[in-house]
Amino acid sequence: MRLSLLDRSRTRTGYPDGAALTHTIERAVSAERLGYHRFWVAEHHAVPGIASASPPVLLGALGARTNSIRIGSGGVMLPHHQPLVVAEQFLMLDALYADRVDLGVGRTLGFTEPVRRALRRGSDAPDTFENDIEELRTYLDGTAAVTARPAAARTVPVFVLATGRGLAVAARLGLPVVVGGPLLDRPELTDALAAYRKEFRPSPRAPEPSVTVLTDVLVADTDADARELALPEAWAMARSRQTGEFGPLEPVAVIRAQPWSGQLRERVEAQLAQGAVGSPTTVGRRLVRLAEATGAAEIMAFSSTYDRAAQAASDAALRELLHG
Repeated sequence: MRLSLLDRSRTRTGYPDGAALTHTIERAVSAERLGYHRFWVAEHHAVPGIASASPPVLLGALGARTNSIRIGSGGVMLPHHQPLVVAEQFLMLDALYADRVDLGVGRTLGFTEPVRRALRRGSDAPDTFENDIEELRTYLDGTAAVTARPAAARTVPVFVLATGRGLAVAARLGLPVVVGGPLLDRPELTDALAAYRKEFRPSPRAPEPSVTVLTDVLVADTDADARELALPEAWAMARSRQTGEFGPLEPVAVIRAQPWSGQLRERVEAQLAQGAVGSPTTVGRRLVRLAEATGAAEIMAFSSTYDRAAQAASDAALRELLHG
């Protein structure tokens, strides 16, 4: 089974925002050395806890610092961009880093209403996601009335980030899917993936359906140690439901010293229960169940913790667990 990483360039208290981008580049270099298959980066706008707003720019830096690992977007939020511009950006990346670039696309709108207004995309805007992907492919393939430059020298792989309706879009367009989020824990997951595979229309980009599972993964010596590593991210998620603001990662000691309401504690515990967090044995069991339930050919792990050394150790342990 292939193993990949998604990094969201999480900001950390005590560091400037820009350090998160440097940390992402360093993690990509390490992922290549460990033997990971892909390293993807995310797109978020005006979120205090995430520094990555422009995947193509960050991918340019990643490509310059790595040699063989595939790099890509997880993903470009297509409703915010013109398909021609996205095609130009990724054709440029592919020209610079031949046969290493992936284009993952999603449909998620901005985090808050002010952000959506700033992006000129209201929540009531029409859903053009499927049409936008079709248009994007014509530019990437050089079959549109307008030729995107640099002209395509090879096929840039396109993936659909799907949490629900995106599965049907990917099936109709004949594209591989990356499945994550709450859908992974819902009983309808099996039926949704079965429908994707049944309705899949083969295309030059994907002759058969392909599923990648995106899930939160943190590995430590014990389950308790792993839960401590997962706490900064769980805390930030739980706090965002109270404040509406997804903030930087904080050290565990700082989090433990703050007041916890009963509701906040419940939300933190709910977050900690998601994903594959624990000892190698615990994580291995969780990932095997996910692979069996989804028929996935690839696991894409995303995780964040304040302690960067512990993050690096988790990445190494995960690689050893699945491919040791």
